[in-house]
Amino acid sequence: MNEGRFTGKADIYRKFRSSYPKELIDYLYVQVGFKESSVIADIGSGTGIFSRLLLERGSRVYCVEPNEDMRRAAEQDLGGADGFEGFVSINASADDIELGEESVDFVTAAQAFHWFDRASFQKECRRILKNGGKVVLVWNVRDFEHEIVKRDYVIREKYCVDRKGFGEAGGPPKDCTSFFADAKCEVKKFRNDLVLDREGYIGMNLSRSYAPKEDAHPEQYRGLVRELGVLFDEYGEDGIMRFPQFTQSFAGYI
Repeated sequence: MNEGRFTGKADIYRKFRSSYPKELIDYLYVQVGFKESSVIADIGSGTGIFSRLLLERGSRVYCVEPNEDMRRAAEQDLGGADGFEGFVSINASADDIELGEESVDFVTAAQAFHWFDRASFQKECRRILKNGGKVVLVWNVRDFEHEIVKRDYVIREKYCVDRKGFGEAGGPPKDCTSFFADAKCEVKKFRNDLVLDREGYIGMNLSRSYAPKEDAHPEQYRGLVRELGVLFDEYGEDGIMRFPQFTQSFAGYI
């Protein structure tokens, strides 16, 4: 089980993890078929970064997240009297989504699919999706055409405490399309470069599942923070760094 990997990282995750471009959300609501009236299950919703963008369009979103710290952060940010009317928090996993049969129009998973048992998740998607419903998988992916991204990778690799989840670009599995019916889906890319200050750049890396925690691995933690700071000083201008990345989505039937 992977749900414990982000325990203790909810605050840094919701503060520093990057969001997703407006162009992606426009694409979902204009071309994929999402509507204000859509019922969406966002699986592995974490602190609700992607869910928020769907809620802002008026959709009803079941935020399915098994990690208690991450789920509570989403409930604080998205729920309550001042939250979104369409927000529903569910303590469940991709293996057992705990929604009724044919209860949702779309299933989404942002920055999460690579943690799932694929067969179990696919079975659950088929169970909860209404006829004609689609699955959308989304990742923010580092752009390795740039030297800064390559050097960032070397630093993270040096100090990571668990390689599980440590993809080179942090993106989709190479066989991701095989999840869909007849291995067919629509693949889109959107620029999503980050503009970060020092705290934001270091925090983004510390939010990763494989990043050392200060209390558990103090030497690795300090080393990671130190070397990321050096890289920021080299590439940053006037206290700001531009970090190249894009967002990739896969949308289709299963």
